[in-house]
Amino acid sequence: MATSLSARLGLNLAALIEDSLDVGIVSYPANFGANYNFADGTGANQAKKIWTDTRTLTASATENLDLAGGLTDAFGAALTFTAIKALIVKADPANVNDVVLGGHASAAWVAPFAASTERVNVKPGGMIALVAPDATGYAVVATTGDLLKVLNSAGSTSVIYTIIIIGVV
Repeated sequence: MATSLSARLGLNLAALIEDSLDVGIVSYPANFGANYNFADGTGANQAKKIWTDTRTLTASATENLDLAGGLTDAFGAALTFTAIKALIVKADPANVNDVVLGGHASAAWVAPFAASTERVNVKPGGMIALVAPDATGYAVVATTGDLLKVLNSAGSTSVIYTIIIIGVV
């Protein structure tokens, strides 16, 4: 039996800003929502596979996630992503150090970054979500542009993070 994927991803904000006046209160409600639905396929708003994991990096540790052949799905099948439609990384709130993404020296996955040396820090308890629902997504180039470097920002304690990758194979 062939596997198929359907996924719904959303980010919603409901905020209220208030200020007291001489007489009364002025308020401004800020509401924002970004919702993405992915059907099974390879085009716009489509994806084929998902990879999820909660991982631990010891103090000062680094790992390279091979997006084109180094990961396996929940059923044990090897994943060779050709495009990433969504990447979510959430750092555990108990972390002391940041979880750092990007910056592999020779085969960096650079599609969402400006250059191979670029990095982004995910603060303890924080999260980053990159979504590319168009037909091309964030390209993965096997062998030369497929390694997502993840590192622990300091040598004091371990970090725990959860990662979700939705993509096309």
